[in-house]
Amino acid sequence: MKKYILDLTVAASDKIHEKYVLVKLTGKEQLPDMLPGQFVEVRVDGSPYTFLRRPISINYIDKEKNELWLLIAAIGNGTRRLAELKPGDTLNCVLPLGNSFRMPQDINDGDVQARVLLVGGGVGVAPLLYFGKCLKESGSEPTFLLGARTAKDLLMMDDFSKLGRVFVTTEDGTAGEKGVVIHHSLLESERFDQISTCGPKPMMVAVAKYAQNKGIYCEASLENKMACGVGACLCCVEKTTEGNLCVCKEGPIFDVNSLMW
Repeated sequence: MKKYILDLTVAASDKIHEKYVLVKLTGKEQLPDMLPGQFVEVRVDGSPYTFLRRPISINYIDKEKNELWLLIAAIGNGTRRLAELKPGDTLNCVLPLGNSFRMPQDINDGDVQARVLLVGGGVGVAPLLYFGKCLKESGSEPTFLLGARTAKDLLMMDDFSKLGRVFVTTEDGTAGEKGVVIHHSLLESERFDQISTCGPKPMMVAVAKYAQNKGIYCEASLENKMACGVGACLCCVEKTTEGNLCVCKEGPIFDVNSLMW
């Protein structure tokens, strides 16, 4: 896909959690096509400590409003500066980058109504929202399995519930089932044709092993540290069955069978 360097305008910046801000961007022209699972590299202006762009997952695309949503976890100098953006500010973005989640019809012999499970934890839920939207628009209602430490750490639940069934785990049991996603009863009570996951690596490893044991196609969105976003700096290399690959260019989505986990 063609890549663009665009100055986008902040349409809204909403603090949805003490650590997370939802930034909605728009442009004077129609935003280019973007696929679920892709990401953008954003320039951080006004920070003396941040020299490299920051990779942020595409959280959602609202074509009617011509908006790109980015869910930002304010955990470092760069992302804390991004969390301070105000409506009317400009954010320079390189997009769209990386590959995308695979649609059911590309895996299941053209069956758009395959049962797809999307598993996320923490800020890793971000790319699953737009993927869920694309799945629903293609005729397949997704099922979400989302994990967090506590009920207050669950993100964008209303948005997910508009797209499909939502199941939850929390480590302290304040919402959904107590524990982690891989222990949710849904995984034993229902069968899925495809699983896509994003979040902490231990969670994704556990989901991958579950899928492999069940013979289910599974893909994971990796969150390796990235700088350039185009495969030049080699800081995001991941060991795979095909050799060492740059997550930013060959990923971030990988068939878990190709990962050396």
